[in-house]
Amino acid sequence: MFCKTRSTRLFACAAVAAMVLAPAAWAGGSATAFGSGAMKSAAESAVPTDRMIVKYRDVQTIARSPAAGPLRADRLAALRAAAAQHGVQLTHLRNNALGAHVLKLDKRLNAADAAALAARLKAQDPAIEYAEPDRILHVLMTPNDSQYTSQWDLYDATGGIKAPQAWDLSTGSGVTVAVIDTGYRPHADLAANIVAGYDFINDTAVANDGGGRDGDAKDPGDWTTAGECGTGEPANNSSWHGTHVAGTIAAVTNNSTGVAGTAFGAKVQPARVLGKCGGYTSDIADAMIWTSGGTVSGVPANATPARVINMSLGGTGACDTTTQSAITSARSRGTVVVVAAGNENTDVSNSNPANCSGVVAVAAINRFGSRAYYSNYGSLVTLAAPGGDMRSNSADGILSTLNSGTTTPGSDSYAYYQGTSMATPHVAGVVALMISKKPTATVDEIIANLKSTARAFPGSCSGCGSGVVDAYAAVQSMTSIPGQNEVEPNDSLSTANYQSAAALINGTMGSSSDQDWFSLDLAAGKTLTVTLTPNSTSDYDLYVYNSAGTLIGSSTGGTGAVDKVTVTNTGSSTFKRYVKVIYYGGGTGATNGKYTVNLQW
Repeated sequence: MFCKTRSTRLFACAAVAAMVLAPAAWAGGSATAFGSGAMKSAAESAVPTDRMIVKYRDVQTIARSPAAGPLRADRLAALRAAAAQHGVQLTHLRNNALGAHVLKLDKRLNAADAAALAARLKAQDPAIEYAEPDRILHVLMTPNDSQYTSQWDLYDATGGIKAPQAWDLSTGSGVTVAVIDTGYRPHADLAANIVAGYDFINDTAVANDGGGRDGDAKDPGDWTTAGECGTGEPANNSSWHGTHVAGTIAAVTNNSTGVAGTAFGAKVQPARVLGKCGGYTSDIADAMIWTSGGTVSGVPANATPARVINMSLGGTGACDTTTQSAITSARSRGTVVVVAAGNENTDVSNSNPANCSGVVAVAAINRFGSRAYYSNYGSLVTLAAPGGDMRSNSADGILSTLNSGTTTPGSDSYAYYQGTSMATPHVAGVVALMISKKPTATVDEIIANLKSTARAFPGSCSGCGSGVVDAYAAVQSMTSIPGQNEVEPNDSLSTANYQSAAALINGTMGSSSDQDWFSLDLAAGKTLTVTLTPNSTSDYDLYVYNSAGTLIGSSTGGTGAVDKVTVTNTGSSTFKRYVKVIYYGGGTGATNGKYTVNLQW
């Protein structure tokens, strides 16, 4: 529930959405390739292979007769001649159970070159039924949760966040994520991942549980009657909003039931701040301080401080001093604060706390990778995540844990919601995955990596930040050495800053004629991914060169756009690669010329 402000309270907002087993719901530069196979797209950067499979039409499977025998000398000679045209040598390795021949190459080829070789092998002999690369596959974690296939937001190639790939690297183990919201219901698909939280609502009328602050963060319901929240305000059923948000972050996963969580190895700490008609800023500020490990008078010490705070809430107006101070306090203890951008289809600069300093402000995209019609936008947005658009199909929303009660709690259920409230926990979950991978990461490092690893928008999403959150790339980035700075002079290929390992480098464009060079050694078969993230008001361009100084890839996005280039060393030896960042437009100097370049290989 991203909320609207009425006076000093935060009020619920959103359109009614379709439910699953529940009665109501609330909204809450591409790289350019050129050269001879030197630069490949992300799809082409799969694990290289050194084997091919060739099946002849006159051979049946080993289970039938005649089966494949030794490869005929004339056929082997023809295959070798075709392979030689691709610069590789070929030998017969064995036959497989399908009657095909497995062939060994003397070096590994990337996916595109292997496919090209397979096409040439088949073309040179009409007796070949098929020829294809003997691809190398790897473990790709796919949950067995019964409704996982409905969670397009986690796995869909267009609108999803690439969670399954990330889960092979991290599940969020050891990280606590605070959900500052309406509290939680002890849902069977969530309860095991809940740690002790707190109810921060002082006003008993707002609390709706018969008391004020206490150690019970369970959600009693936030339903309202007509006019209860102000003249003309309609009646609303209970939203169970915090339970939905918590499920997106860390629903119990691989239990053959319900849904999967973005960071299902993490724990959720519920901090209840929203009740009937919303919640007070003072309560929300206390919750931020306590969940991040700070001290709040009258509240017991937090035994499990959170490294991530999710706030799918807000109101209109400038960032107030109380909220900003609480955010700054939480950040000082190493906690990343992730906030919904808001659902008013307006500039986020008028949406609090998304317009506060130091937060990760999250816009929402639909299933097709475009900005959701309701999502706020603007220069203060950090990045975007799936929030859904249920106008045509309820299943295009975000499915998560809920409760069936219209007022007071009922039975466990699941529901599709839409909103920036739903986008935000995807990012909070990804941050948990990142921290689990590298517990020593700083807040600024995590935010920089989130931005630099975000993928380009598949659709139209102006004002949605650096891109769509990419769980896999974000977790991968945590193997980088953070906080390195470029060292001048590095304005030519001969003076390039040498990087011995993956790194996130802080750079400065000193003037409009400045250019910064970096170099590294790329081993055979390795893929280099370079991501340039300029400041939001500048346009810097990215170029990659081979060891001879020949340009092999570039990305030239517009102002504030993230540039990314991916190149693969298809040779059999280690080769030097050079990276150049140059000025095109915007700011320069120590204050206005900042950028980061992320080198991964």
